[in-house]
Amino acid sequence: MLAMDYRGPYRVRAEQKPMPTIQHPEDAIVRVTRSCICGSDLHLYHGMVPDTRIGMTFGHEFTGIVEEVGSEVKNLKVGDHVIVPFNIACGKCHFCQQGLFGNCHESNSEATAVGGIFGYSHTAGGYDGGQAEYVRVPYADVGPTVIPPGMDLDDAVLLTDVVPTGYQAAEMGGIKRGDTVVVFGAGPVGIMAARCAWLFGAGRVIVIDHLEYRLDFARQYCPAEVYNFRSVEDPVYFLKKITDSLGADVCIDAVGGDAAGSAMHSLLGTKLKLEAGAATALHWAINSVKKGGIVSIVGVYGPTGNIVPIGNVVNKGITIRANQASVKRLLPRLIEHVQAGRINPKALITHKVPLEEVADAYHIFSAKLDGCIKPVLVPSSVNVS
Repeated sequence: MLAMDYRGPYRVRAEQKPMPTIQHPEDAIVRVTRSCICGSDLHLYHGMVPDTRIGMTFGHEFTGIVEEVGSEVKNLKVGDHVIVPFNIACGKCHFCQQGLFGNCHESNSEATAVGGIFGYSHTAGGYDGGQAEYVRVPYADVGPTVIPPGMDLDDAVLLTDVVPTGYQAAEMGGIKRGDTVVVFGAGPVGIMAARCAWLFGAGRVIVIDHLEYRLDFARQYCPAEVYNFRSVEDPVYFLKKITDSLGADVCIDAVGGDAAGSAMHSLLGTKLKLEAGAATALHWAINSVKKGGIVSIVGVYGPTGNIVPIGNVVNKGITIRANQASVKRLLPRLIEHVQAGRINPKALITHKVPLEEVADAYHIFSAKLDGCIKPVLVPSSVNVS
């Protein structure tokens, strides 16, 4: 089968790889119909995530048709077209029973923190992902959800990660009616977090980024006030100034370790890798939120340490909430939002690229070319329309 193949930082290509097989009675084999490149994949692509091994196939956002099921799979049948959450979750462990499917204790042998994730290095279990024609899906009775009749595939594929992560970012913010919410990062997740902030009753939504085309998109889609942090001397001072000198009620870090804006953090976190990525957006979130406010973190950082102003967290009485989105828990509600027209996921998709051109797709997305917000890969056997 054709699959994306990682050859080292900034080097990916489409290669012929062995077909996946049933390895456990609870497995399924899925023929991929849509697969996204996520901003989190760029952390892998840039060499930011430890134990990302040569030969791995990335891709934790995909839909597909069930081709084969293991002997113990009861909830799926061959031919089902499914949304596959990016979390690999057993459904039975202590954390899954609490709805913390992103923290499954059985799907990742290194699960002191995160559970298994498709295509996301051996720190997340070492599973190959869905940027391929076929993929093995463990615990097939737990995660995959049959796509509702009539749902557009482009909407469905964004329910695997982008929509749930943006929604949970807003949910973790504890947004109350009338709150001012600041979202750092106008990538797909940041845009979705800003859109979902309105669903929780926000009275004002502000998006911060440095790329004008993304800010323009966020202004129209969310809709939101947008500001380019490069156009102000100090983003924290600026945000305090436009929020009655108090700060925002809620700040959301939707950037993670690839943040721009601080020469020191970029040097330490992305060049020398002495930090787990550049924590610039997290600093701004902590320092921009009001006393007693909430900082919600969905941006991806590596498993090593970061320089974080913890004293400011303590002295301001800030609550920090962070996690990988528990897609399975959120899917029923989000499907309802999409069907009711309250969220329009497919509008984020700017590029559909054949799987064979995966290297070009990564380059376009990474280099922020051609107004790219969200690229989707489509195997040649699938109609691209």
